[in-house]
Amino acid sequence: MQDPDPIRPEGFRRVSAALRAKRHQHQPVWLEVAARTSQEAADALGVSLGQIAKSVVFKRKTDLAAVLVITSGDRRVDEKKLKQHTGPLGRADADYVKASTGFSIGGVSPLGFSPADGAGPPQLFVDRELFRFETIWAAAGHPNGVFCMTPEQLASLTGAPVIDVVQA
Repeated sequence: MQDPDPIRPEGFRRVSAALRAKRHQHQPVWLEVAARTSQEAADALGVSLGQIAKSVVFKRKTDLAAVLVITSGDRRVDEKKLKQHTGPLGRADADYVKASTGFSIGGVSPLGFSPADGAGPPQLFVDRELFRFETIWAAAGHPNGVFCMTPEQLASLTGAPVIDVVQA
């Protein structure tokens, strides 16, 4: 099968393919500016900061597996709440994020993973705070790529449980 967009980066194409495979109604869009932070993405899209479905990666201490929390751009993950679901966690640096997801920081998508060394995909969680919004936007494998969905579609696309893991 011919690549529909050979000029876009590989991570963006992977997310596009994953969305097509899941028959998601919205394909990723390419922003003219890089949106490496939630605020940059919100500004580029003209939406509220909370509508950005940011991806936060942690490293599980027991087995070094990746844990990915998708939460609103205007919220911070409460590691104590998250540890109740995962066990002890550590911070993930840029190299770890790239190796465990296949994406660089600023472009970590909630689907389309390509972990290095045959590792499995990250353990995923969707934070319930995203359900405050009708439409949300997530990274699509590159800082210039994003795609939209509803919070319900995010949970369905990822199969991730919806939990409360943000700071009060």
